[in-house]
Amino acid sequence: MKTIRKIGLLLVLFLGIILVTACGNGSKQSNSDNSNKQKTTKEFKGQTMNVVATSDAYQPLFDKFSKQTGAKVKVLSMSSGEVLARMKADKSKPMADLWFGGGLDAFEQAKTDHQLEKYQSNSIDKINSKYRDKDGYWLSKGLTVGGFVVNKKVLKEKNLPVPKTWNDLTKSKYKGEIIMSDPSVSGTMYAIVKAIIDEKGEKAGWEYWNKVNKNISFYGKRGKDPQEKTASGEFGIGVIPVDKMAFDAAKQNDLTVVYPKDGIPWVPEGVAVFKNAPGKKVAEAFIDFMLEPKNMKELTKLDGKDTDQVIMPGVKGLDLGLNKKDLMKENLSSFGSDRTAVLNKWSDMVGDK
Repeated sequence: MKTIRKIGLLLVLFLGIILVTACGNGSKQSNSDNSNKQKTTKEFKGQTMNVVATSDAYQPLFDKFSKQTGAKVKVLSMSSGEVLARMKADKSKPMADLWFGGGLDAFEQAKTDHQLEKYQSNSIDKINSKYRDKDGYWLSKGLTVGGFVVNKKVLKEKNLPVPKTWNDLTKSKYKGEIIMSDPSVSGTMYAIVKAIIDEKGEKAGWEYWNKVNKNISFYGKRGKDPQEKTASGEFGIGVIPVDKMAFDAAKQNDLTVVYPKDGIPWVPEGVAVFKNAPGKKVAEAFIDFMLEPKNMKELTKLDGKDTDQVIMPGVKGLDLGLNKKDLMKENLSSFGSDRTAVLNKWSDMVGDK
């Protein structure tokens, strides 16, 4: 009887040891799982990603990335022309880790100057191949399109009709009433200049811009100048990138936004990693993060454009009345290679305006 009792006690003790061991292993496994999860979601904790962007409107997306990865994001607003100028001034070190937004011409020029890092995300196939570099140096986050903003009051006072086409801008009655930004500063303006030259052909394209130039007395030194100065009544017509901000400004200032009937110029908005960037891995992780459909959907709202769904089919953007069929046929392969020649000829034509 005592023997049976001893065996029973030993059996209970043995089962207890197994149970404790199993719980311990389960706890370790759970801790391991939590550790792996923590490593995945906070992989870059303590690291910083420096970004140059065309606008601070993208901050909510960078904040979301920070929360998910632990990385701190510092953003500096800068036009594509300014970025190129800074890179050319000092090629010895990268000016940031990530380049977010700006005209394709600038990205192509930076690629030619060996200032970009090649990166092919596993999700890159989600982007239409027309809107990403075949060598993997840049990809697009959306398109910027060109058009007009018109101060109806100014034109009405001078008995001038609202222009409907690019060709209208050549009419002498609009002399002194048109403003656009210097295309060496604004990637969008360069895209508009280049697109119309491509559309009309080299000779006819430059003849067109020579006629328009005669009607322009001042070229803005900032991308925002045409919209702001047209809204203030200094000019009747501004050549602008058309987006939600343009429509909002039009509503607030009694302006009219025009999509030209003879074709809409467009340019991809680039995203790239700078060559030898100290935060290269973080920047690459951000591109992966951006390409998640839910984040691209959020980006369409922050971008304020209705062209993001052209870049990534299936991601619905805003509806600002743009007819995709009106987009001009453009040769993206020459946007970067022709930039210097186009801008030099432009400078000779406009002088010191």
